[in-house]
Amino acid sequence: MGLHERRQREKESIRANILDAAFSLAKTEGWGSLSIRKIADAIEYSAPVVYDYFENKEAILYEISLNGFHCLHIELLKAQKKHDTPEEQITAIVDAYWKFAFKNKEYYQLMFGLGMQCSGKGLMKEEFSSFQDMIYDCTYEIIKKKGSNPDNACHSSHALFSAVHGLISIMMMRNDDIPSTMNKTTLDETVSAFVKSL
Repeated sequence: MGLHERRQREKESIRANILDAAFSLAKTEGWGSLSIRKIADAIEYSAPVVYDYFENKEAILYEISLNGFHCLHIELLKAQKKHDTPEEQITAIVDAYWKFAFKNKEYYQLMFGLGMQCSGKGLMKEEFSSFQDMIYDCTYEIIKKKGSNPDNACHSSHALFSAVHGLISIMMMRNDDIPSTMNKTTLDETVSAFVKSL
């Protein structure tokens, strides 16, 4: 391995360590307490080294949120591929989305700005609309099968996304006084009623 390749690999390693340290700190202390100084201390470098790789804390948060959307996208695709009909797919996709949110709370909070400012404000995230797009595709196919008006697919799928995201947000922000089983039952009933209404 040449000197240039070695330096490049070292840079990539430091960059990855910065992101890993930031995410680990968020898991233990919350996103609100994250700082460049804490990240630098965690990787045993000075703060200026962190700034060599990222312009500011917002840039680090944005990068982590992109990774969250990528991981979510993979889970949604896995769920979709297990089923053939749009009715089964939409149920599986919503369920995978729900599971991802609570298995990866730190990611979800950052991705959608729950209890904090949403990272990357004004910047397009390639996979940001993955869930909405998949919900729309299934909705459109169900409507087409039923012979209903396909023009309603956009509005209907957005309504379902809003309901799912709303339930997750409520549960994450008020999980002490709302039983998780109640919310999951509400979610399942909402999806079932949604499919029947199309």
